[in-house]
Amino acid sequence: MPIEASAPEDTDQAKAKFGVTIRILVVDDEQDLCDYLAVLLSREGFEVHSLTDPKRVIDELRAREYHLVILDMMMPEVTGTEVLSRIRRHDTDIAVIVSTAYPNVDTAIASLKHQASDYVRKPFEPEAFLATVMQALARKGLRMDPEAEMHRAIGAVLRDARKHQDLTLKQLSRRTGLSVSLLSQIERAESTASISSLFRIATALGLKMSQVFGAH
Repeated sequence: MPIEASAPEDTDQAKAKFGVTIRILVVDDEQDLCDYLAVLLSREGFEVHSLTDPKRVIDELRAREYHLVILDMMMPEVTGTEVLSRIRRHDTDIAVIVSTAYPNVDTAIASLKHQASDYVRKPFEPEAFLATVMQALARKGLRMDPEAEMHRAIGAVLRDARKHQDLTLKQLSRRTGLSVSLLSQIERAESTASISSLFRIATALGLKMSQVFGAH
């Protein structure tokens, strides 16, 4: 059975960002990877379902309306290329991100032929993968509202700076006087930070406010 990984409050969060509940189907024969992606994506507010049996993909797409499929290329019994072909015969518009631990010219060409949104190599960095997901959705007209996108960008800058300095949230909390919970929510764009809080975090990380806001 597909795994439903999103908590209701998470999907409400995504609906606030995108205007609709974004539903993602992960298709991979590795259960551990399905579970990992379910957690990663549901934290961003997406409703996530997963399948380890690629032969059931079309039945699942008929059962629910999905915005994005994340498809592994190397699976037993049925290749990712064949599954992608079946998906395209069923739905010519749905976004599909192809993932593989063994990229090669043939699978890249096949992905392009069947209009895959992107072709990513495993293992992947979480932030880079999330950016790929956002780009795939944006190309289908599913964009975050500008304010939500700004909060996400600010959170990413602060998280990257903290990790670059090998600081834990607890250590940053000690430097700023802000709670670990609040810092985590700011990094994940789940809470709107005050200018005062952002200034304290930026100072603790040695950043200028212009770096925190970037182009925003």
